[in-house]
Amino acid sequence: MKFRREKASLEASELVEEEVLKQHLLAKAEISLLLDSYDDIFSDFDPRPFVNRSLSDDFLLEAKRAALDKQGALELSFMIPKNARNFEHEILIKKRLREHFKKHAILINEEVKEIKRKGIFMGLAGVFMIMIAAFVLSIEIQNWLTHFLVVLLEPAGWFTAWTGLDEIYYTTRERKPDLEFYKKMTQAEITFHPY
Repeated sequence: MKFRREKASLEASELVEEEVLKQHLLAKAEISLLLDSYDDIFSDFDPRPFVNRSLSDDFLLEAKRAALDKQGALELSFMIPKNARNFEHEILIKKRLREHFKKHAILINEEVKEIKRKGIFMGLAGVFMIMIAAFVLSIEIQNWLTHFLVVLLEPAGWFTAWTGLDEIYYTTRERKPDLEFYKKMTQAEITFHPY
């Protein structure tokens, strides 16, 4: 009976120690995620090996949420059960994560540049249409065609110019959080800790 109580006390003590260690690791890292297995990082629908596998939308969403208010260099810390650890898998997973974050940072950065180019082009095209409308108003020939050109070009010019500026300002701002997230994650230290 005494042996059973000591064994139960020892098991309870080990559980408390594991919980304290888990809480310490969670507090230590900037972004800590608790995993049951390495598969939690990846899509359930992708059977390929870790090096090619798609990342889980849940994982990405949780990482974005956790990184939202973090400043400076990040540490992405995965906590995995001791008996589930595999160092070879961890090396492949780190490589896959870095490739994913780098690829998406480049893609979003190119998308933002393209949006800005398109916005500048539209803004300049709108100003050009307004200039043509002003020129048509200033010429001496007043007929149906000149009035039609002014009626057509003036609002089209304003609309195109404002739409271009909207693209530059608002659309790029919508993509900025994703771009910042992927830039942060490309430089994040990725670690695995047992619990």
